[in-house]
Amino acid sequence: MDVSRILDSLNSAQREAVSCDKKSVLVLAGAGSGKTRVLVHRIAWLLQVQGVSPSAIMSVTFTNKAAKEMRSRIGELLQITPQGMWVGTFHGIAHRLLKAHWQDAGLPENFQIIDSDDQLRMVKRLLKEHELDETRFSPKSIQWYINGHKDEGRRAKHVDHHDDPYEKTLIQVYLAYEAACERSGQVDFGELLLRAHELWLNKPTVLNHYQQRFKYLLVDEFQDTNTIQYAWLRVLAGNNNTITAVGDDDQSIYGWRGAKIENIQQFSEDFPGTETVKLEQNYRSTSCILDAANAVIANNPSRLGKELWTDGEAGEPISLYAGFNEQDEARYIVERIEDHVSDHLLRSEQAILYRSNAQSRVLEEELIRTGIPYRIYGGQRFYDRLEIKNAVAYLRLSYGRDDDAAFERVINTPTRGIGNKTVEALRLRARESNTSLWRASEQLIADGSLTKRAITALQNFMTLINDCGEASKTLSLEDLASFVLEASDLMAFHGKETGEKGQARIENLQELVNATRQFEPEGDDSTALREFLDTAALDAGEQQADEYTDAVQLMTLHSAKGLEFPVVYLAGIEENLFPHKMSIEEPGRLEEERRLCYVGITRAMKYLYLTYAETRRWYGQESYNAVSRFVREIPDTCIQEVRVKANISRPVSAGMSYASSDHDTGLILGQRVMHNIFGEGVVLNIEGQGSNARVQVNFDQEGSKWLVAAYANLESI
Repeated sequence: MDVSRILDSLNSAQREAVSCDKKSVLVLAGAGSGKTRVLVHRIAWLLQVQGVSPSAIMSVTFTNKAAKEMRSRIGELLQITPQGMWVGTFHGIAHRLLKAHWQDAGLPENFQIIDSDDQLRMVKRLLKEHELDETRFSPKSIQWYINGHKDEGRRAKHVDHHDDPYEKTLIQVYLAYEAACERSGQVDFGELLLRAHELWLNKPTVLNHYQQRFKYLLVDEFQDTNTIQYAWLRVLAGNNNTITAVGDDDQSIYGWRGAKIENIQQFSEDFPGTETVKLEQNYRSTSCILDAANAVIANNPSRLGKELWTDGEAGEPISLYAGFNEQDEARYIVERIEDHVSDHLLRSEQAILYRSNAQSRVLEEELIRTGIPYRIYGGQRFYDRLEIKNAVAYLRLSYGRDDDAAFERVINTPTRGIGNKTVEALRLRARESNTSLWRASEQLIADGSLTKRAITALQNFMTLINDCGEASKTLSLEDLASFVLEASDLMAFHGKETGEKGQARIENLQELVNATRQFEPEGDDSTALREFLDTAALDAGEQQADEYTDAVQLMTLHSAKGLEFPVVYLAGIEENLFPHKMSIEEPGRLEEERRLCYVGITRAMKYLYLTYAETRRWYGQESYNAVSRFVREIPDTCIQEVRVKANISRPVSAGMSYASSDHDTGLILGQRVMHNIFGEGVVLNIEGQGSNARVQVNFDQEGSKWLVAAYANLESI
């Protein structure tokens, strides 16, 4: 293959990255700039132009899908399948090394990899053996603790307890976990990388062999590397080998799971003489969308710096819609989806992105109501999520005790000392007596067939369910849901999961309470619980569209990275939701939220819709959040606000709808107004008449305020 064939199809920056002859190259590849193309052509350049042997090349990425695509594209470009080249994920390559050098790594020849579920079961067993209370030492938190230390390259013996008794206990569990894995010849995913790194450090001859072999290292998605991955790469690269790192610091969004943006930021210092090439030409989005993305990300101070551009069309302005509440926001999005379908755009070419998983419920309900097929990308439908299934099971038992499926699901969730032996005894008695597990429980307690400890635990569980049942007779559906979540300890139980997952579970449970509040039964209040449970079951039974169906894509912003769609709806772009309220006070986390917004914006190819709700039921109460600061960072020339006609009825909060009326104030609901102190806002509510009227306005900068109409001097915009 001649040089021209490799370089002709590339732009000037891509050519520079592909043909660079420096030992270390950092390719800052902006969104949609062709980074995979550069990696593949870089490998082709090394093989065909520089005459490098395939066995001297190692290319590392993060997913099996990406590795498979890279191998396929190398084969297509070169018209051969290069033998000897290592192309794979960090974990895959580490596994390959450990299999080849199991003795040097201190492993049995037939060591087994355990997945996350197996690891969690082992942690639970160790907690039981050490007689540790799972309500205080959450198994998932300990799993996170162990994996977090492994990602940082720390064994249990390296962790400092600082004379903290709780930390000392965690270290003891970590030590016991290491010993259990050693005895059984098992390794978890974190162990693969840590053990492979220790192989380099402890066996210089092995390291020297691979340093001599792999003279050319290429790393994809470099901004997502964690501490142990980067340390492993640095040791393998040594002082003499060539390393090409491709990534984008502006798309580093996985800090919550261990990724270190510092790795890409300090790459040039760690590898002196690094050539940095910026890929800034975007082949995905219109210039209007790119201008918005550039303007938002420019507010992050610690960037390496680049500016996306395109020689394509300017495109349509970004649409900004303010819904009165989350239902109105969802209705608007679904209407736009239908409009685009009418214009011959596929549903699968449209994606709804959101910051929090809990946001999907209202969107799903509107899509189901309208009959639009959809898929949750990389996740589950709302009523299929673990924490929601657990909560609904408690509600089902509150309604009827003989629900065996619900009974089995939550009898020991959260853990309450009811073990498998007790459950098996209940199943046996239920079969023998041809009765439900609940009735079997009553029988075993009555005849004393269980141990005293098991009887006490079972009685406590049944008392809890009976309390929930009594509450269902007097409380509203919303209050019952809140009561059940607190009484069952589900909120605290799921909240103990550290990181984004635990936060997402809490938000989903709060969203379930919102769902009960907004539910409108066909009968009276006495039938509300039964009707809600039926509706939840039917919604759960509505299967996601299969892979062959043209369906709208729903996903979190984190799941959207690496994807692109002609139409993108970015929902819930408001303060405290996006950026998330947990990140606002911490500059580092706020910068990551802004990078997440940048990722979301750059998923759009032609049309981008930003939507938010002026009032949203969140965390069990009405919130009045200003539009996100990220929206305010977008230039006015890139954005147009969608106005809704003032003569329509609008829901100010769930279950209430107010027709537009001036109340003798000259104001109408939904009207944009200006206050000489508080600035711009929207009228949410009007109480009273004439000079005595009170007006509720949600101001863009100051939030929600009640004002006396006669003295507010509100001007219509």
